[in-house]
Amino acid sequence: MAVSVTIVDVAKAASVSIKTVSRVVNKEANVRPATREKVLAVIERLHYRPNLSARGLAGKRSYMIGLLYDSPSPSYLANLQAGVLEACQDVNYGLALRPVAYGDAELCTKVIDWLRHTMVDGVLLTPPLCDSVALIDAIKDAGVPCVVVSSTGPGSVPAVMIDEKEAARQMTQHLIQSGHRSIAFIKGHPDHYASKQRFDGFVQAMQEAALTVDTDLVKQGYFDFSSGKKIGEDMLNTHSHPTAIFASNDDMAAGVIHAAHRLKLSVPGEIAVAGFDDTPLSRQIWPSLTTVRQPIRRIGQSACDMLLASIADGGCQNADTSTIEQLDFELKIRGSSAPE
Repeated sequence: MAVSVTIVDVAKAASVSIKTVSRVVNKEANVRPATREKVLAVIERLHYRPNLSARGLAGKRSYMIGLLYDSPSPSYLANLQAGVLEACQDVNYGLALRPVAYGDAELCTKVIDWLRHTMVDGVLLTPPLCDSVALIDAIKDAGVPCVVVSSTGPGSVPAVMIDEKEAARQMTQHLIQSGHRSIAFIKGHPDHYASKQRFDGFVQAMQEAALTVDTDLVKQGYFDFSSGKKIGEDMLNTHSHPTAIFASNDDMAAGVIHAAHRLKLSVPGEIAVAGFDDTPLSRQIWPSLTTVRQPIRRIGQSACDMLLASIADGGCQNADTSTIEQLDFELKIRGSSAPE
């Protein structure tokens, strides 16, 4: 079976941008003659045949947007998707989901190829994809409108998020005000922008309270239950364990509570636990989890509204790339940090 040659393949072979290939294919005037000849030669050599039904070439809309994700938290994705679908339904748009691997060496090629075949009118990027400068540049070069969520991204496309650092600072302050001085922190996945912001907020609150951040009590997690459980078991299976653990998301915090139950430690009596996101899981475990309520569904809805506005205004070329919508967060103080 023959492999279809994409615009990305042509751009790589000609050592030019995807946008330049698009201009040559569309016979636009603002391309240097030498560059045009080089691109045309590569097109002929690779037998590249543009998809004339694609939105970028035919000027038509598919009335579909894409949502790209590589998220270890199913709850986050489900809530985000619900908000996006709500915004799509208001204007009779459809939604196409695409899981991709952030660490894939061929990430940009695979995404552009998918965009070409699905012909979506715009795309939403979730963490950690929204932090990839190369991916966002490739999407912009392909002429596809893009909005990122839960991150500012590289600052070149519109974004919807909360103040992650301030939210973590306030949660840490809550633990300090509850009498805790030995506070552990479980970092989120290192590829996520939010992970650094949440840790920075923790450090800031500790410094403001003149408390030392014990590096032995700062551990690397991966936003999943298993990493929270493992770190919780390691931290709590000692006589000098911390009195509170702040995990960077609810899944890891639930893992810590599970570990505490297995070790027969009372929560919050012997160990207080806090999370982040306010997913349904935070209210389903016992005791219920103290957490930061991030309005994930509303983030999805707002990001989709922003993307649809960008599509209506002509896409990437006319988008206000400085637009960052920052939504409110809320501390939800529950049984894991205070007796119910």
